[in-house]
Order: sequence, then structure tokens, then C-alpha cells
Amino acid sequence: MSNIFFHNLRICLYKKNYKFAGKINNHIMKKIIIQVVLLVVIIVLAILVYRSIMAPVEFKKEKDQREYYVVERLKDIRTAQMSYKEVFNKYCSSFDTLIDFLKNGQIPFVLKTGSIPDSLIDKITESQAVEMGLITRDTTMIFVRDTLFEGRKDFNVENLRYIPYTDQKQEFILQAGYIDRSGFQLPVFEVLADWEAILLG
Repeated sequence: MSNIFFHNLRICLYKKNYKFAGKINNHIMKKIIIQVVLLVVIIVLAILVYRSIMAPVEFKKEKDQREYYVVERLKDIRTAQMSYKEVFNKYCSSFDTLIDFLKNGQIPFVLKTGSIPDSLIDKITESQAVEMGLITRDTTMIFVRDTLFEGRKDFNVENLRYIPYTDQKQEFILQAGYIDRSGFQLPVFEVLADWEAILLG
């Protein structure tokens, strides 16, 4: 009878230990799951914090790059306008006309030969040297496309009208006219770009 009692007692203790062990295993599993979830949350938060810090930095970098290319395009427009004015004594108010001038127009080119001798360099002007026959000048017309943007492989005359980074959808606004300065009519031009188009392009 005592054997049966001890045997039953062992079975009872085993069942209690098993239930206790199951509770411990459940507790450990819950703890591991909570740690994994917390780790994922920490990683996601770290990524979000990094992006919130880097977003203004990346925006400034992109903005500066876009501004640089817009300014370069504006310089190209200014160069083209200066050549146009050299021929027509006014600035162009249409990109179609300006682009056609860059493709097909001609500008004067003065070829100077000869020089002023060192003994006369401080005594006469270049105009006097021309009159004396020491220097000769010959003016010829050359194509704009052969001189103005020669050597610029990245230059495409058709893109002159477009704001960079807009996939040729947004154009600069080109205006030209005259202003009165002390009774003189001075030719002027203005090129405008939509700030939103520059940034959002």
C-alpha cells in the first residue's frame, strides 16, 4: 500500500512540475516575443529618426544642385541674348526666334592682323596703327553655332527654353523691351522661372 501511495505521490508531483514547467516555458516564450517586437520597434524608430534628420539635408543638396543647373541655363540664355543684341541692337523676346538665331544666325567676327611695334606702343593708339597700315582689320560673318557654345558637348540648343529637371515640360518666361534712362531707350530682357517648377520639377 505504501508503494501505491508513493507512486501516486510521484505522479501527482510530476503533473504539478509539468504544469509548472509549462507555465515557465509560456513565460519565457512571451518574454522572447516581447523582446523581438521591441527590437523591431526600435529599428523602425531608428530608421524614422534617421530619415527625419536626413530629409532636410537631402532636400538642401537637391535644391542646391537644381539651382546650380538653373543658373547655368540662365547664363546660357544671357550669352545667347548678348550675341543677338550684337546683331540686332535689341534683345529677343521669343525663345523660338532666339533658338533659330543660335542655329542659323551669324555674328560679325573681326580678324586683326599685324601689331604695333614696341617702339610705338606707348605713342600711338590702335586706330592710328590701322591708319598707318601696321594693323589690318577684316570683318567677316560667322555662324553663331560655330562659336558661341562650341566645345560644349552637353549643350543642346533646343533645351534652352526649358527649366532643368522638368522633363521639358516647364519653360522659362522670356521678356524683352526697353527702359528709359536719362532720355535714352536701353534694351533690356528678363528671364523668369517658376520656383515651384524648379523644386518639384
